[in-house]
Amino acid sequence: MMKIRCIFLLALVAAAMTMAAVAQETADSVRAAAPNVVTGQTEQAGQATPLSRDTLPAAVTVVPDTTAGKPLITHYEPHRGADFRMFKSVTNPNTHPYSFLDDQTWVGIPLFLSGLAVKSEKTAFRQNYKNPNTRIRLIKYNFHNEIDNYTQYVPLALTLGLHMGGVEGRSDWPRFWASSAMSAAIMAGLVNGIKYTASEMRPDGSTRNSWPSGHTATAFMAATILHKEYGLTRSPWYSVGAYTLATATGVMRVLNNRHWISDVLSGAGIGILSVELGYGICDLLFKNRGLLRNDLSYHPDLRANPSFFSISMGVGLGNKNLVLPAFDFHIPAEYLDGEEIDAEDLEPLHLKFRTATAVGAEGAYFFNSYIGIGGRLRVKATPINGWSQFALSEQAYMQDFFKDPLLENSVHNIKVTIESDHITEFAADAGVYLNLPLSSRFALGTKALVGRSLMADIDITANYSGEQLALNYDALLNDDDENMFVRTGKMVDYSWDYIDVNASNSMKFGTGVSLTYAHKNSFSWRLFCDYDYARKTFKAVYHPLGLLEGLAPDLVEFVSMGGWDMTKPAESRVRKSLHQWVLGAALCISF
Repeated sequence: MMKIRCIFLLALVAAAMTMAAVAQETADSVRAAAPNVVTGQTEQAGQATPLSRDTLPAAVTVVPDTTAGKPLITHYEPHRGADFRMFKSVTNPNTHPYSFLDDQTWVGIPLFLSGLAVKSEKTAFRQNYKNPNTRIRLIKYNFHNEIDNYTQYVPLALTLGLHMGGVEGRSDWPRFWASSAMSAAIMAGLVNGIKYTASEMRPDGSTRNSWPSGHTATAFMAATILHKEYGLTRSPWYSVGAYTLATATGVMRVLNNRHWISDVLSGAGIGILSVELGYGICDLLFKNRGLLRNDLSYHPDLRANPSFFSISMGVGLGNKNLVLPAFDFHIPAEYLDGEEIDAEDLEPLHLKFRTATAVGAEGAYFFNSYIGIGGRLRVKATPINGWSQFALSEQAYMQDFFKDPLLENSVHNIKVTIESDHITEFAADAGVYLNLPLSSRFALGTKALVGRSLMADIDITANYSGEQLALNYDALLNDDDENMFVRTGKMVDYSWDYIDVNASNSMKFGTGVSLTYAHKNSFSWRLFCDYDYARKTFKAVYHPLGLLEGLAPDLVEFVSMGGWDMTKPAESRVRKSLHQWVLGAALCISF
């Protein structure tokens, strides 16, 4: 496995070096048009035009000349071709040192705290370990992919490849090594210190070191290093790509059932904060030594750069109740002997929703300051009130049923297990985004989206273990209820779906309003209120008689000859319009 990872990372470094070579050719063509550094002038139509500090290209540096009282123009020659000067210190004299406090954005702290907030919402995204009959997960389907073991390192591999390819970033090699090592040390200390203090159980129940996610912290640390070295100094697209990949790594950790969403959010915050602290400490130590390029801009300008990629968190409001009609068991009249079914058995299924928790990723590219196109991915978990009590009451009902002297000696165990106690919606949308700049730092936004909504089920399974019974046909014909079943001596362990509530996949339409504030270093904060509409068919499948398939299959077969299929569960369905609101905040990379 380690050999495969090394080959994967080397391939990424090679690819980045190839990209760097292309970028270097472009830089060479620009450098060929550099001014005459001896005269400090450019030739234009036979005339000499004086150079000023504002018009100097990146390859030219102004050095004070105390003897002449005038600035001398010297030529700074960037390294050409592949750069393997791993421990040689190089400084561009045209750079200025960074200030520790001015360079800190502290955006990692709100991300970490948002993970802490989601962690406390136990019924939405995490298991209730106090209930031994519960094994809840965000996605109950068996999903497994190990790509997140590799993607966590990709941004760092790209950074190394660009450095080796000779593309100048923020730092030379020694300063880059020191800043990266300091960032990694801080990240490892924070992650492991919290992991083994909090002792949070993983969703798959394997170990107690879930919160925060080390994979996600590593991914966001690597992404922030690429953001610092190249996103801020050369192009914000490096930052967008890096943070998109880091977000995908965090999502994969949740899909693989290795982490809760709270672990991922806190891990992302630690990853960003570690790099800011690591680079800040090295800025104090190195000052301007080893700097090759400064940031393109300190504050993002929402008039010039309204495009964004964001990670968001919010609370979902809207429909609070779902009532499904009484279940229809399709029992033939002859089996009822003219009696009415107990009204309590035909009560509607009433589901009460709690406040939902929503996390998502969103991005848009703007053609100008006002209009663009983009999309959004969102996961929203809505807990169901009283689902655990419902499961336990159903289990108690079945246990009482088996206290009958005819059955009690054959039943060893009967229990129900909650597979999921919240409806989880996965939504993907795309559409038009609008931006109204109020200033360079503030902007209002809105959007019109259309997309697809998928919902995971809430369900309960049941298990029966004990001795299988055979039907005594002679006793049945003579109405001898006490001897209707004969013990077979055959032990069975039988599980079945007890109740399942699901919703149809559907189209959805959305809009929303937002207020964005440009923070610093391409980071922005956004407050938003989103509205979504969808119309879905909810279906409940209820099968309390499923235990008879394991307990007394002869009885099931006998009854089926009279026209009643006991293996078929009862169903109930209703079509409902959903009006959903999400209030929240987002961290954005503006570009």
